[in-house]
Amino acid sequence: MTNDHRDGDVNRLAETLASTAGLGKVEAVRMALANELQRREQSLAEFRARIKPIQDAIAAHPSTGLEADKAFDDARNGEP
Repeated sequence: MTNDHRDGDVNRLAETLASTAGLGKVEAVRMALANELQRREQSLAEFRARIKPIQDAIAAHPSTGLEADKAFDDARNGEP
């Protein structure tokens, strides 16, 4: 896969980043992609850390042994 800069917006962004970072366009694009991937990985790690207490609280409740199927719902709702 080649690094094709036919999209004008992408080209302008790459040139701006390259200029401000003192890099070539290809290296600027590589850096931007690496930074975005790292940002997303960090965001996912933070999300997982935030929901872990909720997951732990749910896991701490013992199983009722009941099967939550259609018959269970019907019985609970007073349906035959």
